[in-house]
Amino acid sequence: MANDRIYKMTLASVYPLYIEKLERKGIERPKEKVDACIFWLTGYDQRQLQQALDSERDFESFFERAPHLNDQAKAIKGLICGYRVEEIEEPLLWKIRCLDKLIDELARGKSLEKALRKI
Repeated sequence: MANDRIYKMTLASVYPLYIEKLERKGIERPKEKVDACIFWLTGYDQRQLQQALDSERDFESFFERAPHLNDQAKAIKGLICGYRVEEIEEPLLWKIRCLDKLIDELARGKSLEKALRKI
């Protein structure tokens, strides 16, 4: 499967890149905003997220163990990494790209509330 490499990437390896992306764009409190996106999308809390990071859980097991995928995630649309999020059929890849899209929206200046579909 072509996506195996993405699925086996650890959240711990990508998490600092999400934070760095927001820092480069001058976004205030980037770690808190990345965490908020993860909490909103997956239902993880701070303790659970830290456990996932510490255990170097890959994306596949990170999303498998997610307490609850937010129903509002279906509202995430647009291009990310050359793919339209709403057209991705593979469930795990869709979840990963949803998280990528949330971070990307913050990096482009969208407010956390709007990125998390709280409008």
